[in-house]
Amino acid sequence: MATDAPERLTIAAAAALPLISGMNKNFPFAALLVAFTLSACKPERVPGHVPAPVVPAATNAVAPGAFGKILGRWERPDGGYILELKSVDAAGKIAARYFNPSPINVETAAATPEGKALKVFVVLRDVNYPGCTYKLTYDPKSDQLFGQYFQASLQETYEVTFARQQ
Repeated sequence: MATDAPERLTIAAAAALPLISGMNKNFPFAALLVAFTLSACKPERVPGHVPAPVVPAATNAVAPGAFGKILGRWERPDGGYILELKSVDAAGKIAARYFNPSPINVETAAATPEGKALKVFVVLRDVNYPGCTYKLTYDPKSDQLFGQYFQASLQETYEVTFARQQ
């Protein structure tokens, strides 16, 4: 029992020690603060309670191949612009190319699920394409990509559609 004495020291006893020994007036407050803080560090154990397992947060991960519907060569009928979506990884990063009719640098291309829809976002960065973007949605019924094209140098947005090339 004598070896348990330090463990049985209560917060009140810890606060009273400096009063008894004539130490600094602020010591009781500091002792209470330290004791309270340390007591909060130990989780309370409830007999018979099994803690719930830690489950990682849900992600927007899509099953492999779910983006396959958007792969292919797409043409804008209003000018012959070609968007080629070659592959999509599980995180949605697209390997893409763009032609007007010469190749234009694709800085970024990504696919994301939004409800039941598949969204495609493309950033073009090249001569005369200073951060132009496409924000597109795949329509499975018509097998088309539709959405908006932002022409950065003119600061104008246009409604566009891409049809799949055969």
